[in-house]
Amino acid sequence: MKKTRVLYVSQEITPFLQKNELSEVSRNLPQGIHEKGKEIRVFMPKYGTINERRHQLHEVIRLSGMNLVVDDTDHPLIIKVASIPTARMQVYFIDNEDYFQRKQVLRDKNGKYFKDNDERAIFFCRGVLETVRKLGWAPDVIHCHGWFTSLLPLYVKKYYGDDPHFENSKVVVSAYESEFSGSLDPKLAEKLKFDGFDAADIEDAKDPTFENLHKLAFKYADGIVAGSPQLNQGVADAMDESGKSILEYCEPATCVKAYSDFYDTILQDSSVLVD
Repeated sequence: MKKTRVLYVSQEITPFLQKNELSEVSRNLPQGIHEKGKEIRVFMPKYGTINERRHQLHEVIRLSGMNLVVDDTDHPLIIKVASIPTARMQVYFIDNEDYFQRKQVLRDKNGKYFKDNDERAIFFCRGVLETVRKLGWAPDVIHCHGWFTSLLPLYVKKYYGDDPHFENSKVVVSAYESEFSGSLDPKLAEKLKFDGFDAADIEDAKDPTFENLHKLAFKYADGIVAGSPQLNQGVADAMDESGKSILEYCEPATCVKAYSDFYDTILQDSSVLVD
């Protein structure tokens, strides 16, 4: 019997970045799901703070080399990989000199969000999907962690919806308490239109706040997970109003079976439709 394939796409993963709720779930859940008999792949951005020598990252030449166009500008895609020896788990990293070489993660040295975080998110999400295509690996479930992945459901369902690697993929979005104030670049919707999205597809991107990015992700998700015991009220309300299958919060360390069963339920539910 064919193993279920689960693609994990995360904003942060420990031990490559500091421990927090999101990074620990993104480290431990894939291992637990793999031990449940599912096949996994794991992706994150290669932020400049990650010590490549310490974590033994190396470039995957056969996967690197293509260019991705973001806002009408070419950006080379570089793919790196490292292993977590204690988990026998590989992590793929999306890298680019313009977006991911700076020595911070999402904020500058003064604590302010980078003005191009929207473009970085576009590049990351598209980079993951293009790399998966090059791998020739068709995921049954794509599980997104963190607001930085919030554009990925849109790309899976609308941009790559007819691609044989993703046409049957179900998307799960985990929402976490960690948030940002204000909004990303207000020109985000215009940048997304460059990739061919209609105005109706990206209505929530016109004002790219933390809440609206989640609404956009939920719109194209097949399932939603409460990744934190407490969520931003607007995000919690959007989750309840989404009409999608929901997995309520449970401690991931003791709820791997619940996650695995949630994936199975979504795959079996042919009634789940994109809005």
